[in-house]
Amino acid sequence: MNIITDPRCAEYSTPGHPECPRRVIGAHEAIQSNLTLPITWAEPLPVEDAILLRAHTPEHLQRLEIPLDMDADTPAYPQIAAHARRSVGAALQALRLARAGQMAFSLMRPPGHHATRQTAMGFCYLNSIAIAALAARAEGCRRVAVLDFDVHHGNGTEDILLDQPGCAFISVHQSPCYPGTGLADRGANCFNFPVRPGVPRREYRAALERAFERLRQFQPDLVAVSAGFDAYRGDPLASGSLEAEDYQWLGQTVRQMQAPAFSILEGGYSDALPQLILAYLSGLIS
Repeated sequence: MNIITDPRCAEYSTPGHPECPRRVIGAHEAIQSNLTLPITWAEPLPVEDAILLRAHTPEHLQRLEIPLDMDADTPAYPQIAAHARRSVGAALQALRLARAGQMAFSLMRPPGHHATRQTAMGFCYLNSIAIAALAARAEGCRRVAVLDFDVHHGNGTEDILLDQPGCAFISVHQSPCYPGTGLADRGANCFNFPVRPGVPRREYRAALERAFERLRQFQPDLVAVSAGFDAYRGDPLASGSLEAEDYQWLGQTVRQMQAPAFSILEGGYSDALPQLILAYLSGLIS
């Protein structure tokens, strides 16, 4: 298992903001201290503008350089454009490793799946998973699927991949919940599986199973996973019902897909995040 990270992703924060350095620091420490997972550490790749411009407008890239908050949730931290580019670079490194037949997980911040083609929002500045999916298509993958199991709908990924040839977006998420999208399928390639707040765990698992069935029907050459851990029953930002063993099952099910796969960290704000990530990684390699 390859873990891609960079210590600079912990260099920015706002007091009280849930998307904080301890998310990555705690997970990094937990992975380092775990003696059962065979781990190789890697660094993000450099990122050229041409790769970003497949998913975002030139105006959006310019906006990230302006020291003015995007919204109340998405501050204009110093050097945030560079931090977001490194998250993209980690996703691209994970893609490269997956295409070489290796499992990879990007342990980086900021997350990305709410960033639309021209808007930063919801803690997200550049949409790493969509950029990696489009890079995979440009590199010759015929059918690329993005599976998003974050509790919040990946509206930005959907915005960017909507009706993109050779791409599918499949999301399981709580609704109603931020950002208020994902109520139904869109276009020919975006498939949404909303679940009500507080549903029993078995119902949440059933929605995930339906999403995996839709993923199998797409028959992807590559699976890119937006791995959010905020559908956990103890997460403070939503009302999910999943347990650590459900994340292990998610990892096992991704592993069993007949396609290379890589994953990137999206949400997850509980103190249990390091253990949830470990459970997912153990499923990926079991």
